[in-house]
Amino acid sequence: MTEGAEHEAFEADGRRAGAMLAKARTKAKLSLAEVAEKTRIPQRHLLAIEAGDYSKLPSRTYAVGFSRTYARVLGLDEREITQQVRLDLGAGDPQGPSHPDRFEPGDPARVPSRRLAWLSALAVVLLVIGGFTFYRTYLSPGLGPAPLTAPTPTATPRLVATTAPGAASTVAANGPVVFTSLAEGTWVRFYDGAGKRLFEGQMAKGQSFTIPADAAQPKAWTGRPNALAITVGGRPVPMLSDTEVTMKDVAVDAASLLARPAPTAAPSPAPVPAAPVATARAT
Repeated sequence: MTEGAEHEAFEADGRRAGAMLAKARTKAKLSLAEVAEKTRIPQRHLLAIEAGDYSKLPSRTYAVGFSRTYARVLGLDEREITQQVRLDLGAGDPQGPSHPDRFEPGDPARVPSRRLAWLSALAVVLLVIGGFTFYRTYLSPGLGPAPLTAPTPTATPRLVATTAPGAASTVAANGPVVFTSLAEGTWVRFYDGAGKRLFEGQMAKGQSFTIPADAAQPKAWTGRPNALAITVGGRPVPMLSDTEVTMKDVAVDAASLLARPAPTAAPSPAPVPAAPVATARAT
């Protein structure tokens, strides 16, 4: 049987879509191998579509999707071909007409390449590494390695009281709370009782931050409390800690800081009495 006779037999059998595609391919002087290369559809599936033997395809939806791609390569009306494929499927189904397809595969040529898959995997790995770095740096700074050298504390000036002790305490309790970094890269987060962020970042050496006067129940979170000098109303108060340790939800309002115990002062050395000077008596 010639190719034209086969196409007429396909049309007489109610499977016109395959015959239309085969006729258009012959007219375009394309072989099945050439069409398979352009569409990335196996030749056996193309041959099954031309023969109207859709049972050799993975599923009914693949018959519609592959036929659409086949028609696009040949310059045919994709909508007309897919409608005819559905009619052919219904005519060849002993259980009656087919139901509308809920899913149809797209163009097989759009399947991601192996290179794209590797690039996607690499992007996922970089995303995981970035998330881990963010967690170690900002969410849990105390878990990082300690610095090789301890921060060098800077001398804080002593303030001479010019008023009565009771008045000085009142002024300090109502005065501003200022944190000053004694080392480079001191990470700290200040926030209020509701969790609203007041400041977050790495403070440079000598950089200061003043707790807003209207902040309700201010708190601090840092992994280097021993690198933060504190003053309340201009008066130095003890650090949050004298060692490097992660501290979170530490109250940093004036009253809480003034209530912290003061560091024990080292005793002053006793003065050394001067040696007596011997004097010679004239004879």
